[in-house]
Amino acid sequence: MSKGLQIAFGALVVAGLLGWYAATNLEKIGTFQYYQSLAEFRAANAEGKAVRVHGYVAPGSIERDLANRQLRFQVVNEPPHEAASAEPMPVLYGTLETPDMFQDGAEVVLEGRMASGAVFVADNVMAKCPSKFEAKTAERAPF
Repeated sequence: MSKGLQIAFGALVVAGLLGWYAATNLEKIGTFQYYQSLAEFRAANAEGKAVRVHGYVAPGSIERDLANRQLRFQVVNEPPHEAASAEPMPVLYGTLETPDMFQDGAEVVLEGRMASGAVFVADNVMAKCPSKFEAKTAERAPF
């Protein structure tokens, strides 16, 4: 087999694998979202489906249940320092291990599903870095 034919065959195999991956993993091309906001999640009424939901930890809502090794807290749609949000969503997280940035007012992304009783059961909690770590626009002096 010639070198050019080997390269063409290899490229065809790679293209076939990429096509197979796209067909099996990207169900709705063009509608992919990493997460939904809390308002979008409530509007979709996706009870029982695995989802990612973005929100903010409501101040004073974190309760650590040491006996059952669970964490309960509430999530709101808007940051706590801004205007008052709508009704918070209660969350149950089945472990006490939380990210370092998890605290009152923290921006979080929850992976899990809505259980009956309007409680979101989280399988994973990811806390996003606060805005103080984002790059600031520097005032440049004229040269």
